[in-house]
Amino acid sequence: MEASSSGSNIPAVTNGKTKIHHAEGTEDLQSNQLETQISIKPDVQRTDVDFSEILNAIQEIAKDVNIFFDELEGVNSPFKDDDSLLHHGNLTSTSDDASRLETVGEGVPDKNKSNGLYFRDGKCRIDYVLVYRKSSPQTEKREVFERNIRAEGLQMEKESSLTNSDIIFVKLHAPWEVLGRYAEVMNVRMPFRPFNPFTAGAPCILVRCCFLNGHVLEINGQSRRSRRKIYYLHRRHKFMNRIERQISRFRGWLPRKPMRLDKETLPDLEENDCYTAPFSQQRIHHFIIHNKDTFFNNATRSRIVHHILQRVKYEEGKNKIGLNRLLTNGSYEAAFPLHEGSYRSKNSIRTHGAENHRHLLYECWASWGVWYKYQPLDLVRRYFGEKIGLYFAWLGWYTGMLFPAAFIGLFVFLYGVTTLNHCQVSKEVCQATDIIMCPICDKYCPFMRLSDSCVYAKVTHLFDNGATVFFAVFMAVWATVFLEFWKRRRAVIAYDWDLIDWEEEEEEIRPQFEAKYSKKERMNPISGKPEPYQAFADKCSRLIVSASGIFFMICVVIAAVFGIVIYRVVTVSTFAAFKWALIRNNSQVATTGTAVCINFCIIMLLNVLYEKVALLLTNLEQPRTESEWENSFTLKMFLFQFVNLNSSTFYIAFFLGRFTGHPGAYLRLINRWRLEECHPSGCLIDLCMQMGIIMVLKQTWNNFMELGYPLIQNWWTRRKLRQEHGSQRKASFPQWEKDYNLQPMNAYGLFDEYLEMILQFGFTTIFVAAFPLAPLLALLNNIIEIRLDAYKFVTQWRRPLASRAKDIGIWYGILEGIGILSVITNAFVVAVTSDFIPRLVYAYKYGPCAGQGEAGQKCMVGYVNASLSVFLVSDFENRSEPTSNGSEFSGSPLKYCRYRDYRDPPHSPVPYGYTLQFWHVLAARLAFIIVFEHLVFCIKHLISYLIPDLPKDLRDRMRREKYLIQEMMYEAELERLQKERKERKKNGKSHNNEWP
Repeated sequence: MEASSSGSNIPAVTNGKTKIHHAEGTEDLQSNQLETQISIKPDVQRTDVDFSEILNAIQEIAKDVNIFFDELEGVNSPFKDDDSLLHHGNLTSTSDDASRLETVGEGVPDKNKSNGLYFRDGKCRIDYVLVYRKSSPQTEKREVFERNIRAEGLQMEKESSLTNSDIIFVKLHAPWEVLGRYAEVMNVRMPFRPFNPFTAGAPCILVRCCFLNGHVLEINGQSRRSRRKIYYLHRRHKFMNRIERQISRFRGWLPRKPMRLDKETLPDLEENDCYTAPFSQQRIHHFIIHNKDTFFNNATRSRIVHHILQRVKYEEGKNKIGLNRLLTNGSYEAAFPLHEGSYRSKNSIRTHGAENHRHLLYECWASWGVWYKYQPLDLVRRYFGEKIGLYFAWLGWYTGMLFPAAFIGLFVFLYGVTTLNHCQVSKEVCQATDIIMCPICDKYCPFMRLSDSCVYAKVTHLFDNGATVFFAVFMAVWATVFLEFWKRRRAVIAYDWDLIDWEEEEEEIRPQFEAKYSKKERMNPISGKPEPYQAFADKCSRLIVSASGIFFMICVVIAAVFGIVIYRVVTVSTFAAFKWALIRNNSQVATTGTAVCINFCIIMLLNVLYEKVALLLTNLEQPRTESEWENSFTLKMFLFQFVNLNSSTFYIAFFLGRFTGHPGAYLRLINRWRLEECHPSGCLIDLCMQMGIIMVLKQTWNNFMELGYPLIQNWWTRRKLRQEHGSQRKASFPQWEKDYNLQPMNAYGLFDEYLEMILQFGFTTIFVAAFPLAPLLALLNNIIEIRLDAYKFVTQWRRPLASRAKDIGIWYGILEGIGILSVITNAFVVAVTSDFIPRLVYAYKYGPCAGQGEAGQKCMVGYVNASLSVFLVSDFENRSEPTSNGSEFSGSPLKYCRYRDYRDPPHSPVPYGYTLQFWHVLAARLAFIIVFEHLVFCIKHLISYLIPDLPKDLRDRMRREKYLIQEMMYEAELERLQKERKERKKNGKSHNNEWP
């Protein structure tokens, strides 16, 4: 065996001799990947090749490679159990193996006793906590429940509260035997021991070994740290390898990515890319178990204990079972897993390491100092579970996708700013000092010059310019790309988190459903057991009543919008007669601003009512399972809040100023109030104000309620504890006492978080053509929202149960529906609300460039005058006639005034009839809507078709992994049988027909 002279002692095989060259030296170990190619070439001069010698040589290679990498691991290999992220001492040190963490000496149990995470003996870790009051009348049920808990094998310990002697904490611990038994029942996937690739028998093998922070994580199956997945890669051409090396060298010159977490000073935050398989006690030797106490992480242990508690009886009877029922009837006050200690530390995490996973999450995720960095999703999943991890993965993906949308929206706005001075329409409005506009309300509103709306015309151009249509198409396509690529991202996450093959268990029937329909039963086709049954007629009648309730609440929303419309009609005249000149001269803007604020208050008040109504209607439907109840409640709440939030916006976008009539023949509400007209510069400015104010106020209120309210509640609780027990006594409270004083997670789980983001997604896409800055506001809010939610989960809430989920559930279907609706609404906004189509018709048909096929700014000369009609002042109705006669403009009473519409002059054969230009504009608007919708929908479907839901490399990896797992299981089983055969031969025992 020849030793390599390049600084490495790794052997190799070349023509039957062991030799491996490591050309890059030891510095290559600091690279992210190491590729070792082992080739077996036939010797052309030898014809009597002994293949057994070659195989023996390969096995010797494996042993030598193991020795080499085990030596590396003894120096700088990170421990890969659940505590692998906890580094005691300087994080740059290279020795933090499990044995060092566990064999600290006799002081470990004493330390465990004081941190409040273990039983009194300091050895049994607390996996779950139940809380009840001694004064509770449900003593008998609780005693039976706890007796059955012990019968299941769970260990129990009780403690009285230090602040209230009436409160009792029940601490639960699951021993290894219980964890193993139920992990097998629940099909919990755990790290699987891979087989040795050097014994695979392939003549040419290219093994990619994963490195992280310079630490080898895997080289073969016999290394005790070898847990990462190995993939066999195709050979690449030397030219491609050179290109890759040049690209890597070029990347080395670039500055480090500031958004990635610093892995040199922080622990490994990536989830172990391991082969996993459902846990089996019969094949326990196939799993990588370094320490039974840390083999199942804390989140998995709590999930297993919760699974047991949900199936323990508390009273005789087939339906008297489960912790949820005891929480409902008041037997227990609370139930939660413990946080892993404090989230703060006196020492810096960069010098002394993280105290626990909660502290690590706070420093690298919930702290405001890391707001610009990527989220450690694997760590979030490990601590809070897959369901919460998927929410933050979706939120991070949505926020990242908002960057191009925000950039393009800002570009559209800046394009309007740069072209403002060249806009012919705004120039004509600002120079139209001789054009007198008719009053916009009855009596008190005066005549006004068109040039007085110069500012509003310029602001309108910022949002309604030539790039608006492009942005509307872009956002419709963006919504599709966002959803399609999220499906791909979700598939990758599901693969990394072992959710591909995970299926939800057969859900239990809700207690309310059982109590209601316990007299009628039928056989469950899946379980084969009798269960309560709801008749089809009863279900249909309840759904009809529920749908009627939904329709009634939508009518309530429409009534609220009608009230806002009446307010706008009444107050515009009031503000026009106001004493203050600032309000009197800007009566329409003041009306819009105050109406939006009142509308926001009504929205928030109705949301409280809608929640109660949605609960009532959902319970009336009597859903069979919790997931059915959750989906039904989610759909109702979304419908209520979506209609409540967007009804006024729809009114302003599509109805304001559309059905007002014309001077002398105004349409009125209840034959009394004249309908509100648009500003002389158009209605788009009102829509922009509506969206901007509602979006900012809604996001500010949501952020306050999400974080401010729990902060105030927790502060008040700490204040009472300080007053009663002193600050030093509070610091010595055990962990279960501290967690009990935190706020519980929302009763609806992640519903409020998802609902807030989905409604924001609707604002960002549905009316984005009228407000291009909406994606930018959403992006800024989401950057804050991620850290607010992280801070809330880590510091302000009790630790939620780590639940599993494969996707975001019903919310994905809602997102698709919003994407379809956004195409329709943006088509109508561009065609109806903005002046894009009238300008286009004028440029090609009626302007100076008519018939020439041009549509530049020079073609818009005279557009403003062509878009205004003439009205004879003497034709005003008595109740509409203004108090002033307009003599202040020309020294004599006005005879004519102008208004926005395409109508004939008063002396035409058909006074105030629609002109031909009106019908041309109307036809162009309808044509644009049809063409826009069909074009965008075709693009959306084409993108959906071209983007596969599953990335090709992921599909190949999944197939390869399935094949390798089968090979590993075969190799491991074959090895075990061969060992058993050898042992039987040594003992002199043999059997006939033995396999293999």
